[in-house]
Amino acid sequence: MQKVVLFSLFLILGLVASQTLPGLFGANYAAIKGGINIMLFICLAFIMINVGREFEIDKKRWRSYSKDYFVAMAAAAFPWIFVAVYFVFVLLPSNYWFDSEAWKENLLLSRFAAPTSAGILFTMLAAAGLKSSWVYKKIQVLAIFDDLDTILLMIPLQIMMVGLRWQLFLIVLVVTLLLVLAWKKLSYYNLPQGWKAILAYAVIVFGVTQFIYLSSKSLFGETGAVHIEVLLPAFVLGMIMKAKHITAPMDVRVTDTISYLFMLLVGMSMPQFLGLDFEASAQGAGTITGSQPMMSSGMIAFHVLMVTLLSNIGKLFPLLSYKDRQFKERLALSVGMFTRGEVGAGIIFISIGYNLGGPALIISVLTLVLNLVLTGFFVVWVKRLTQQSMQQQAA
Repeated sequence: MQKVVLFSLFLILGLVASQTLPGLFGANYAAIKGGINIMLFICLAFIMINVGREFEIDKKRWRSYSKDYFVAMAAAAFPWIFVAVYFVFVLLPSNYWFDSEAWKENLLLSRFAAPTSAGILFTMLAAAGLKSSWVYKKIQVLAIFDDLDTILLMIPLQIMMVGLRWQLFLIVLVVTLLLVLAWKKLSYYNLPQGWKAILAYAVIVFGVTQFIYLSSKSLFGETGAVHIEVLLPAFVLGMIMKAKHITAPMDVRVTDTISYLFMLLVGMSMPQFLGLDFEASAQGAGTITGSQPMMSSGMIAFHVLMVTLLSNIGKLFPLLSYKDRQFKERLALSVGMFTRGEVGAGIIFISIGYNLGGPALIISVLTLVLNLVLTGFFVVWVKRLTQQSMQQQAA
């Protein structure tokens, strides 16, 4: 419980820093933000390598995972659809309700509500002592499939925004090859797995993905760059390692420290929304969402609560599946999927790059922030439900 509280505390500190540091450092903040992003992705790679090391899958029952993928896909699709419909029919004037351009913009922006934060979720559930539970093992599969589905679906959404580009098909090819490698070489390579080795692997994974991005950017420009996130490569690297359960005190301390740092950096990576001149940005916007007038703070807060509610209702789909398990286990599984983080924030950053803005963007950012702040509560709820279910089974 102490770790969960610390995770939430570091996250809140990071959120406060994301709103105050830009004003304190002014033009110099861009360099600081670059350093924050580098550390964030290295920490994420470190966490996901460890998650991959602990990921267990029975190849003989591969057909059973098709159901898991369907559940994960539905758990990602329903929040996305609910929020997109809300953005169009509630936030936009009626003359945009059946406008294809409005739908295109909001389908992209609302995708932030789809992905579960695998890095945050696994870190906090492990800290809560749930590694041996059915909920933790099942959520490992669902959260990865959930993020994978989000990454893949972003490709057609980006095609709608910018047209057909070969770089997007290259990303699909890389993702496919990584998944094939993970399946063929699961727990195959006997590699060093102390904290220094894992950190070195994380730096290498980040370096390779960054090299691909910068090289393609120099050749084809920002719009033609190939951006492969560290999430999947790091996870696959962990999967192909032979599982070694390392419990040395130093390894545990370093892993915990990197997890705390990751939570702080996730909060610091949030876009700034306090003190910005949204009226000026709306006047110069070239998009439907970006040109909408700003709402009062009370209305923004109302819409944040509604979007949070809708997105989390959509995440309850696992509750309707796995009928062979207890209701509390299925509810715990669904609540665990409420957590948002790095992938959802990445979609918001992509949306900003397409000049999507206005109230919908602010509501999206604040909804993500609210879900992040509530992460500790979600994990405690999952832990209680799981423990109650285990006690009932024992009885």
